Amino acid sequence: MQLHGIRAKGKRRFKVTTDSNHDFPISPNLLNREFMVAQPDKVWVGDITYIRTRSGWLYLAAVLDLHSRKIVGWAMAPEMPATLVCTALQMAIAQRNPAAGLVVHSDRGTQLGFKERFFLNLKMERVWQKDYANHSEAMTDVADYIVGFSTARGCIPNWAT
Repeated sequence: MQLHGIRAKGKRRFKVTTDSNHDFPISPNLLNREFMVAQPDKVWVGDITYIRTRSGWLYLAAVLDLHSRKIVGWAMAPEMPATLVCTALQMAIAQRNPAAGLVVHSDRGTQLGFKERFFLNLKMERVWQKDYANHSEAMTDVADYIVGFSTARGCIPNWAT
């Protein structure tokens, strides 16, 4: 690798951003670590991550269908209001029109949470390779990645469980 000027894309240090130590109500864990789902639009999981730009942080909320492992809704904003998560869920509902009984799983923090693998892939394959000048540039690039991820990687990946 050194001879050819090739180097591996390394992981960055993991920073914990979810605070589970709060007084908000806690819903029961309906998913209970059952990550294999037989049909689409039965279980969605989501999370929020942050993306560095030269204009400050950009926050991304994403909703993933556990059956197809596709991102079905997302939203980005330079702040992290509760409406960010609502916008991502509204996009998913508008695109998928799920039947009654859908489970939307989140962690115990005030942010939605799922296997961090999608965000790790996004950051290793795209975000950490860029130096975004502003929020708009990052939003365009991240949206392009998400659309490509959801179409090109529509099969269930190895990191699913």
